[in-house]
Amino acid sequence: MPEGDSVYRVAARLHEELAGRVLTAADLRVPAHATADLTGRRVLEVAPRGKHLLTRLDGGLTLHTHLRMDGRWAVYGPGERWSGGPAWQIRAVLGTEHSTAVGYRLPVVELLRTAEEERVVGHLGPDLLGPDWDAGEAVRRLLAQPGRPLAEALLDQRNLAGIGNVYANELCFLAGVTPWTPVGELPRPERLVERSQQILDANRLRPGHVTTGDTRPGRRHWVYGRAGRPCARCGTVVRTATQGTPPQERVAFWCPHCQRGPAPGTRTATRPGPGGAGRRPGR
Repeated sequence: MPEGDSVYRVAARLHEELAGRVLTAADLRVPAHATADLTGRRVLEVAPRGKHLLTRLDGGLTLHTHLRMDGRWAVYGPGERWSGGPAWQIRAVLGTEHSTAVGYRLPVVELLRTAEEERVVGHLGPDLLGPDWDAGEAVRRLLAQPGRPLAEALLDQRNLAGIGNVYANELCFLAGVTPWTPVGELPRPERLVERSQQILDANRLRPGHVTTGDTRPGRRHWVYGRAGRPCARCGTVVRTATQGTPPQERVAFWCPHCQRGPAPGTRTATRPGPGGAGRRPGR
């Protein structure tokens, strides 16, 4: 599932291409809305809400989509070949005289009244990249279940909207605790929430989910995706294990030297990292 900053960039691209323009083609390839005719309607805006996309149209309609794990939107110019996947994977088409947005493998395609948007996004916590961001409310929601593992609490969009598995792992590292540490044992939850917003804001217009400050490939993350390789801070071999239960099961990464707290039975990848486990990269 993409991080909130990725969804923010998708919304920004769609907004740039569609907002203010009239739909000359529209095709929702899902049974519930297969007969809906949106042609002739003007796109007012495309707004992100956590990991949800809200395409608002004149006449009081909103197209609600969600990417989850495999969905994507692609934008094509007039006459350009649609290359995002086979035609049977297309779930939505929104075209103007300027360009055409095509949604592939979208697991959520829902047309609703704009006045009813709360029905699909009202459960979300404060949006890390939204105008409603409220750090105090995010802290309150996280601490409402003090015994919950931190990574699980961060991934729960009802607490704060926009964090995916990359940032959940990296934020645990930056807090100096393992992903299984109970939220109530976090020394400064308000600092973690503040850092969450800062990281997503810094990455909202660039790819890569950079948390180290180094945008070079292989150096963007402290522990995420580094199983069996050195921690980017101390050089200790990063460990990994599953966390949660299906379908919400995720892979957790952590450094046993830099992060304190509980951990499950672990598995460590065997391939050596660049420079060996004892190397201590610059901070």
